[in-house]
Amino acid sequence: MITLHHCPQTRSMRTLWLLHELDVPFQVQVHPFDKSLRAPEFLSLSPAGRVPAVEIDGERMFETGAITEYLCDRFSPDGLGRSPGSPDRMAWLVWVHFAETVSQHAAALTQQHIVLYDDAMRSPTVMKLEAARLGKCYDAIEARLSTPVENRDYLLTSGFSAADISVGQAVYMARHFRDFDDHPELARWFARISARPAFQASLPEPATRLYDRDFYPAWEG
Repeated sequence: MITLHHCPQTRSMRTLWLLHELDVPFQVQVHPFDKSLRAPEFLSLSPAGRVPAVEIDGERMFETGAITEYLCDRFSPDGLGRSPGSPDRMAWLVWVHFAETVSQHAAALTQQHIVLYDDAMRSPTVMKLEAARLGKCYDAIEARLSTPVENRDYLLTSGFSAADISVGQAVYMARHFRDFDDHPELARWFARISARPAFQASLPEPATRLYDRDFYPAWEG
């Protein structure tokens, strides 16, 4: 049995979506997104006090990129993963880990708009800079999806993979702060992957949402 330690609408949604796609037995332990993640019991699972953490075969893992690589190598090396001999292995690794670049900027904006409890602590400058950086990430995804090859429906030429899951979940978070108006291929790709049953199964119940609105514009200041 695999146990996923999860907070809704955080990076651990990436692992939850992947597990649904893999169709392997697992259970989810939901944690509040609060100081309880700094408790000694949780720090024994994830030393930085972050989700996801995964327990599997008596071992513990943290960091989404490592978890994605391990789960794909073990359960779907040439399905959701790409094995070392695959022509798409290099691209698969690049895009699986590019997701963290997107998430880094989305997390900074989540802190600015949601986590900070006093308006005086928030910075319109940081909001605008991080939203612009998300735009640069969108540019990279748009360029990849615009490459003139046959059947470019996904990030890899060989089809849907955990690269789409990783980047797609990061974009799901980022879209709360940066829209897709100037990125039509990105918008079509996201609509395609977010319609998948495994993505839908990973969405939070309304009462557990971290984001209480669909979009948070940068402040003027």
